[in-house]
Amino acid sequence: MDKTGKLPLYCESLFEYKRSMSRAVPVGSVSIGGDNPIRLQSMTTTDSLDTEATANQCIRIAMAGGELVRITTQGRREAINLEPIKKYISDKGFDIPLVADIHFNPNAALLAAERVEKVRINPGNFAGGAKKFSTKALSPEEYLSGLEEIEAKLLPLLDICRNNGTALRIGANHGSLSDRIMTRYGDTALGMVESCMEFLRICRKANFENIVLSIKSSNTRVMVQTVRLLAATMRSENMNYPLHLGVTEAGSGEDGRIKSAVGIGALLADGLGDTIRVSLTEEPEEEIPVARHLKELIEKREGQPAIALVDSSAYHPYDYVERKSHKVGLFGGGQTTAVVMDLRGGRDIADSVFVCEAVVTDKPLTKLPLSYNYLIQIIPHKSIGKDAGPNFWPLYDAEAFISHASSGEPAVLSLSYGDLGAKLIKRLREETNCLILLTTEHANGPAEQRAFFLAMAAEGLTHPVIIHREYAENHLASLQIEAAADTGLLFLDGFGDGLSVAAPAIEFASLIELHFGILQASRVRFSRTEYISCPGCGRTLFDLQTTTKLVRARTSHLKGLKIAIMGCIVNGIGEMADADYGYVGAGPGKISLYKNRELVLRALPADEAVERLVELIKEGGDWREE
Repeated sequence: MDKTGKLPLYCESLFEYKRSMSRAVPVGSVSIGGDNPIRLQSMTTTDSLDTEATANQCIRIAMAGGELVRITTQGRREAINLEPIKKYISDKGFDIPLVADIHFNPNAALLAAERVEKVRINPGNFAGGAKKFSTKALSPEEYLSGLEEIEAKLLPLLDICRNNGTALRIGANHGSLSDRIMTRYGDTALGMVESCMEFLRICRKANFENIVLSIKSSNTRVMVQTVRLLAATMRSENMNYPLHLGVTEAGSGEDGRIKSAVGIGALLADGLGDTIRVSLTEEPEEEIPVARHLKELIEKREGQPAIALVDSSAYHPYDYVERKSHKVGLFGGGQTTAVVMDLRGGRDIADSVFVCEAVVTDKPLTKLPLSYNYLIQIIPHKSIGKDAGPNFWPLYDAEAFISHASSGEPAVLSLSYGDLGAKLIKRLREETNCLILLTTEHANGPAEQRAFFLAMAAEGLTHPVIIHREYAENHLASLQIEAAADTGLLFLDGFGDGLSVAAPAIEFASLIELHFGILQASRVRFSRTEYISCPGCGRTLFDLQTTTKLVRARTSHLKGLKIAIMGCIVNGIGEMADADYGYVGAGPGKISLYKNRELVLRALPADEAVERLVELIKEGGDWREE
């Protein structure tokens, strides 16, 4: 911190893509951080005692382009079995570093550190015994005693890691903080950061530097704010360890990809992140192409022209502060974040268009059913007749807007950051009944659009803004990743009153779904069931992929409901985040059900559990018929 107690900026620049320079950490045949490329990794879902199945899954991940593989290591037997797994992989001609995933068992970590290239520990459960979820305030002496216990258990692991050239990942998870941290900080960003930092300080004191850090959450807003805070806190203490990024329990299919792209993309955009894992409830090798696409998307921004600097004092990177905008029709003023569909270029209109608030079109849509009379039509100002009704809003560019005579009626301005000159700012002060359609052609579009919002704040302008992006992409899965990574950052930071993604080659219904998917992943508009679904690991005792599909099939119509589907709760009930209901593995063939993170039904037979979940939702008053 500086002399005022203020943290340094978490990244190199808000206005130019620059990777934060971290120290290089060797992990077997690869190195993480420094000048090395962003590394891609995944995690096995097999029984870690099944040598052949686990090794073959590692090989499939490597063949897909994965550069590291993490393996669940629950105890002594699993730690010892890492050695034959590693030998099997090597005998097949593959050299991929393995990472032992340790929870609750420091002794397993000691064994694993002698056998694989990296060990991951969770500071929330490495020491301190089983969680009691106590809220009792600790005295300074009791708090210090907890730190001394951590040091006593951590130092032997550091010695073994040092002697074997083994790297260490200190990986905290939202919802899995120790009782000691919880009593002082609560389940907060600051608590997660301090949970990591106290381990880092012990490592530095012991002169151990081969460390990678991670803080993860299924909540993209929490994940992004906390990693930023960790990066800033490290800078304040002259530390620069590499960062591993990921959104936990992101889910599967479109939702999982969009959610991961929003969270990981927001951090990569500011140069944070040296290795990434996209957690999908799918086969682990399916995660790698998504991670690669994200990496390549961000790397295209390197070396692009810097964006003109602007006063960033209104920026709140570590907490959520929604930008204040005034109301213009259906937009701004705290109203629902809008979906605006771009129909320009002669797009066919599908029925699904009418779930949005507005359309941008070349000419008026006529003969609409009366039930759609709310729909705002944004049309070039030269194409609107004098008799146009109140739902037809003229669209101006900056030059036309500056020169047009005010009518007092709503208008829409298509602007980019470069348009914000003195004349336009003066005109905006005079004309408040305006909606802005914010465009960008800059290679680093998110940074330029963020600069626009900061410039508006510096000028005290509160006009509502629709974030607009255009893509030539003709592959839906690629568009999902790109649009989510490009726009999610802005919504996570409280900017934007709506979203408009133009992609003429993409089928209309899919494009509509993409808008709502991005807004939900960014936590500004919930329009579908939210699934907090883990990817599975060696601890999972049922078929997560099949079960997730069954739960989705019965509950996908429950708009706004949050359901956690988890193989286990290795880190405690906090892993379910803010889920309304939880479906959680409780042993072989057994499922426990939760409501608001409280256990309701314990160890049900798995073949009954989905229907019992439906009954529980009905009993809770949250069920709606399709």
